[in-house]
Amino acid sequence: MTISNPIGPVDATKVPRYAGLGTFARLPQIDRVQDYDIAIVGVPFDGGTSFRPGARFAPAAVREASRLLRPGYHVELDVEPVNESQVVDAGDIACTPYDITRAVQEIEEQAFPLMGRDRRLISIGGDHTIALPMLRAVNKVHGPVALLHFDAHLDTWDTYFDQPVTHGTMFRRAFEEGLLVEDRSIHVGIRGPVYDRNDFLRDHEFGFQILRCSDLDVIGVPGAIQRVKERLGGTPVYVSIDIDVLDPAFAPGTGTPEMGGLHSRELLALLRGLNGINIVGADVVEVAPAYDHADVTSLAAATVVFDLLALMVNRDKGATFDEEELLLTVDH
Repeated sequence: MTISNPIGPVDATKVPRYAGLGTFARLPQIDRVQDYDIAIVGVPFDGGTSFRPGARFAPAAVREASRLLRPGYHVELDVEPVNESQVVDAGDIACTPYDITRAVQEIEEQAFPLMGRDRRLISIGGDHTIALPMLRAVNKVHGPVALLHFDAHLDTWDTYFDQPVTHGTMFRRAFEEGLLVEDRSIHVGIRGPVYDRNDFLRDHEFGFQILRCSDLDVIGVPGAIQRVKERLGGTPVYVSIDIDVLDPAFAPGTGTPEMGGLHSRELLALLRGLNGINIVGADVVEVAPAYDHADVTSLAAATVVFDLLALMVNRDKGATFDEEELLLTVDH
């Protein structure tokens, strides 16, 4: 579904970008439209973080940084996302900051009504814990999905301080709950030391493939795009992007920074190279504004949200990649 004659953002030639309501990219609020194709929602929860807190303030900061965007035309993807589809800002999900279990339930309950076969949702966290209730809600609509996970960390550990659901354990829970298509999920950007060498063995047992930053040093961005597409195939995909996949030089405002990460341009090139994958939901998480400088991290997150939006709209227009042709290329 694509809404005809969509209501777009506030015209920056009439109202300066620094003025007016601070919705994402100054798009209309959800109650201003009769229907929509894609909604962007904030999830200000960081009760599952294990190091530096503060991601609860990210939805507001990312929206503010998104004022800098010019969302009319995405040059590299050749799409006018906010002119070709109805995109709205759905505000923030209200959840308790004191109880992880209850907060996860509240996030799922409020996210699900925003989704549908013909509607997609991009959420702005919050810490990475929010990916679990989002995946649960997506599964109610689409069934199990492939997970494309950009992050410095695996996030498939078992528990932190006996807590089964945190920002480092949620994808293990997702696997255990059958939310993921078997052997279609992949981590991209993993780096740094871990607690135990067996962490990688367990991750493999959960059906994940790993593309480390050190792998990109060898195969480059084109090789990484090829591997990701080969892994995902034509499966419906949930994209989860922890902003700490970027090197701290490009994203200092995050809770668990790791040296040796992706450059901003590399992350954008990877995303844009995936034009045609069937993204049914997405999140961008772990921006912690208190540690940011000149809104660098918030702007990175806002730009990534815009790219995800453009990829979704291009898919609606019929953009696909030929899986058989891809596999033929890989074989040779």
